[in-house]
Amino acid sequence: QVQLVESGGGSVQSGGSLRLSCVSSRTTYRINCWAWFRQAPGKERERVAIWESGDRTQYADSVKGRFTASQGDAYDTLYLQMNNLKPEDTAMYFCAATYSCGGYYEEVDFHYWGQGTQVTVSS
Repeated sequence: QVQLVESGGGSVQSGGSLRLSCVSSRTTYRINCWAWFRQAPGKERERVAIWESGDRTQYADSVKGRFTASQGDAYDTLYLQMNNLKPEDTAMYFCAATYSCGGYYEEVDFHYWGQGTQVTVSS
């Protein structure tokens, strides 16, 4: 069973930056598909970013140009650099992973999930 642990959340003012990290436990095979989701109070969970091997990324329209997903050198860590944060970015952020997405990026397609890290942006 793969375990994911997020860190890096916190409270910042509008316009500020945070970098989230997601570290996986040791795996037999390399994880090739990671994602960041977020869920604000009273709202459904939404996908924020996808990272796939080959450094392929996808972003929600609401974060394009502000958020960047990247993998660490050790292949067991995914980062989410968040710049120019806005109050509407306030949410619990979850890391998710699966060995291969195969073109499917919905919540159900990710087999491993972290517990989440809270991001709060004040105006």
